[in-house]
Amino acid sequence: MKSLKTLIAAGCLLAAGSTLAAENTMRFGLEALYPPFESKSASGKLEGFDIDLGKAVCAAAQLKCSWVETSFDSLIPALKARKFDAINSAMNVTEQRRQAIDFTDSIYQVPNRLIARTDSGLMPNATSLAGKHIGVLQGSIQETYAKAHWAPQGVDVVSYQDQNQVYLDLTAGRLDATLVMAPSGQSGFLAHPDGKGFAFVGDAVSDDKILGEGIAFGLRKGDDALKKKLNEAIVKVKQQGTVGELAKKYFGDIDVTVK
Repeated sequence: MKSLKTLIAAGCLLAAGSTLAAENTMRFGLEALYPPFESKSASGKLEGFDIDLGKAVCAAAQLKCSWVETSFDSLIPALKARKFDAINSAMNVTEQRRQAIDFTDSIYQVPNRLIARTDSGLMPNATSLAGKHIGVLQGSIQETYAKAHWAPQGVDVVSYQDQNQVYLDLTAGRLDATLVMAPSGQSGFLAHPDGKGFAFVGDAVSDDKILGEGIAFGLRKGDDALKKKLNEAIVKVKQQGTVGELAKKYFGDIDVTVK
């Protein structure tokens, strides 16, 4: 009997230990095809602003974190299907996304700008882009913005699952421009040889309802304990100056302060 009780007690301890371990781990979902936010090095290692930010937040929250890759337009369905616990993939907080998932407090904010050939004369408005082919990342706020503001005025908005394919078609002449987050466009295209002859044209586009309140971690509705834990960690990394340091490292002089 004593032996049976010992086994039962040991089993309870193991179960409690497993629960505790689960509570101290978290899986981030992301698409690793969007430098400088998240991408892979030549050796296959994840790198970028969001990767370093995620590590800093996890350290502050005392969580052991890992990353799960999927396409950007699959992030919300995969989160709801519990394939990971939080989205960490430069996802802006928007009213439309809030209908499906919850978010932490906004961590940073970046401008969205149009890239075109320097001699194209194009500007980020429907009048200038009428009849042109504009590439956007599928499932992104840039896609939503372009379809809302430009497509009804005769602009051909072309969606891609991979932003790198957008750049390939842009250099090949199949696209006239692309709307992207400015840091991604700079480091992922303009800073490379293929980006020669291209530049940001016009000012950043604006629409708070579509473009959102800043970038945050996406969470399942009802995950209030995790939300609280991450928000407390986000406050810490902001106070420590980590967000500003990482922004300087990856984005240069682009201001990422949440307005």
